[in-house]
Amino acid sequence: MTFEEAKKRIASLSAEINQHNYNYYVLAMPTVTDFEFDKKLEELIALEAQFPELIDPYSPTQNVAGFITKEFKTVRHRWPMLSLGNTYNEQELLDFDERIKKAIGDNFEYVCELKFDGLSMSLTYKDGKLEQAVTRGDGTQGDEVTTNVKTIRSIPKKLSEGNYPDDFEIRGEVFMHLKAFERLNDERIENGEPPYANPRNFASGTIKLQDSAEVAKRPLDSFMYFLYAEKQLFKTHWESLQAVKSWGFPVNDESRLCGNITEVLQFISEWENKRFHLSYDIDGIVIKVNNYSQQQELGFTAKSPRWAIAYKYKAERVETELLSVSYQVGRTGAVTPVANLKPIFLAGTTVKRATLHNANEIVRLDLHEGDSVYVEKGGEIIPKIISVNLEKRKPGAKPIQYITNCPVCGTVLERKEGEAAFYCPNDEGCAPQIVGKMQHFTGRKVMDIDGLGDETIETLYEKGFISHISDIYDLHNKADQLKTMERFGEKSINNMLDGIEKSKQMPFDRVLFGLGIRYVGATVAKKLTAHFKTIDNLMAASFDELNGVEEIGERIAHSIIEYFANEKHREEIEKLKAHGLQFIAEEKEVILASEKLVGKTFIISGTFEKYSRDELKDIIEQNGGKILSSISAKLNYLVAGDNMGPSKLEKATKLNIPIISDEELMGMI
Repeated sequence: MTFEEAKKRIASLSAEINQHNYNYYVLAMPTVTDFEFDKKLEELIALEAQFPELIDPYSPTQNVAGFITKEFKTVRHRWPMLSLGNTYNEQELLDFDERIKKAIGDNFEYVCELKFDGLSMSLTYKDGKLEQAVTRGDGTQGDEVTTNVKTIRSIPKKLSEGNYPDDFEIRGEVFMHLKAFERLNDERIENGEPPYANPRNFASGTIKLQDSAEVAKRPLDSFMYFLYAEKQLFKTHWESLQAVKSWGFPVNDESRLCGNITEVLQFISEWENKRFHLSYDIDGIVIKVNNYSQQQELGFTAKSPRWAIAYKYKAERVETELLSVSYQVGRTGAVTPVANLKPIFLAGTTVKRATLHNANEIVRLDLHEGDSVYVEKGGEIIPKIISVNLEKRKPGAKPIQYITNCPVCGTVLERKEGEAAFYCPNDEGCAPQIVGKMQHFTGRKVMDIDGLGDETIETLYEKGFISHISDIYDLHNKADQLKTMERFGEKSINNMLDGIEKSKQMPFDRVLFGLGIRYVGATVAKKLTAHFKTIDNLMAASFDELNGVEEIGERIAHSIIEYFANEKHREEIEKLKAHGLQFIAEEKEVILASEKLVGKTFIISGTFEKYSRDELKDIIEQNGGKILSSISAKLNYLVAGDNMGPSKLEKATKLNIPIISDEELMGMI
């Protein structure tokens, strides 16, 4: 390769790797596998070694991958959070072992640890109390996420008495168990939100949420694996692991002390299959030299310790035939392509179908009819097509064309700007949407109507008894007709009708959630009903008023406005009102702690160290103050925390509205 060719290739690879890093660390939506990413990085490393004059100090090879978000305070790491060099084959591990021997001799041990597929986290403890939690970020500095990390039950907030230093840092991984991931992802799909690809992305997305109360609802877990202190406390890493476990930290029990590389390889081989039986994802094994003095002697490269390496398992991959592509219509109208495959055994189960996510994925894969495709599970719960074996493509095979019309009702599909999915807009005439919305409405987490399960909804729809949510509340007028249907006995009908009647007492937020407005899940519904109090106020709200509500972004605001602009939706709400459903929020009796803030109005913006925004809101209201939804001349105070939106700050400044801190607010009380 010539100098100019190398220069172009290095620039191209650097840009591509930086984009993949951004997708992985910021968007939590990777578009390539770890193996594909590592191969690109290896190629870049090799080219830079061949042409060292082309090495850029900002090259991905010179920096730890990771990004700083704009929502959190940036904190510099006391000790850099370096990444590990990694390998996918045994020979490179043997080479690593030889390099260690040349540097320090034969008298050393290794510690083997499971490599958790989660989010790296650094915790600082002072006087036994958790003071700060910081993400890896770019390795030099990261996001301060202490409030969110304090919601993780396995992480001690205060240590019991013990022989630990007054000031130390401990590092580990935050992750999500597979069962929790599946349950929470199902909820996202039900709410019309895009699902996360794997537990690692879900954990990352959760830890970056601005609302710690929402973080607390998502069961995150952790394992700690490295201790830092100003004074060295132990001679070996193995001793430190036992110690921090005795202090109350979660330490994985599967780690092993190995006397040589042969024992390391045995450990790796043992876990290649055992990993599929864990309740969490691992993607490899981390190997560390045990003795701290030997670690110091071996030292570091620019981005990695020379005394540690990660062996990464290749995601299990099989090859099979693409039989066809079918399309599923969800209750929100989103049309999802699904690959139907020749059945094949993969990672413990027989795979017949694989997700294709959206039209972009079909184009990216360049799928053709009858293609031979590679399918992986790896960290993905749902099997996914990784690539096509072009050598086996059949002559004359036609490209897979994403459909233009709904596969059920035939309506022309629509795609909104900035969205990957196509939608069927015929929500009033498309059977899967109609049935799906009614099933959602009657579900346990929404209106919880006994005796009206998914199969019953399908049957009642097929027989013409119901086609809208409001029709459910007319079923008591059709009891005699229902008795003529198979499997509809008098007792089951009465149970169902009793369940329907009881559902009328469900609070406003459950009803709003049940309407199935895209992006309005249970949490958003609670925030909207608490703020607007009545359905009429909500329907009349402007974009700015909606966007001004805490946690309600532009996408949700647009979706709500679009929903209520549909006259049929408004008619449906009027029918539900007539049936006696709750469309007014229950007013909680507020017992004032004082009247010191009576007559004063506030807006809370940004993040705070001591309080959540909801806690500040309660404090203001309990002392007689009122929370407004948007900045105007009526506002008395803007309570500002870290990372407050610049537009709010600018508007408040123009209107000469006093900007106060949470401490100043407490001073007023």
